[in-house]
Amino acid sequence: MPRTKTAVVKLPPPDTNRWTERGKAAVVAAVSSGMITIDEVCRRYALSVEEFLSWRNTIQRHGVQSLQTTKLQNYRYSRPKTS
Repeated sequence: MPRTKTAVVKLPPPDTNRWTERGKAAVVAAVSSGMITIDEVCRRYALSVEEFLSWRNTIQRHGVQSLQTTKLQNYRYSRPKTS
C-alpha cells in the first residue's frame, strides 16, 4: 500500500511580533495543508482574517518572495489603472 507524505510545517512561536516572509509563508502553508485553520491562526497570532488572506493572495499572485515588507507595499500600491 503506497504511503502518502504529510507536509509538516514548523510554525513560528505564538508571540511572533515581527514577521518574516518565511514565517508568513509557513503560516499560509500550514493552513493550506489543513494542519491548522484560519481561525486558529488568527487567534494564535492576533491576526485579522483580512491580513492572513492578503498574505495568501500575495503568495498566490506573486510568490513567497513578494511577502518582504517593501515588496508587499509595492504590490499593494501598484494596481493596474482602470479606464
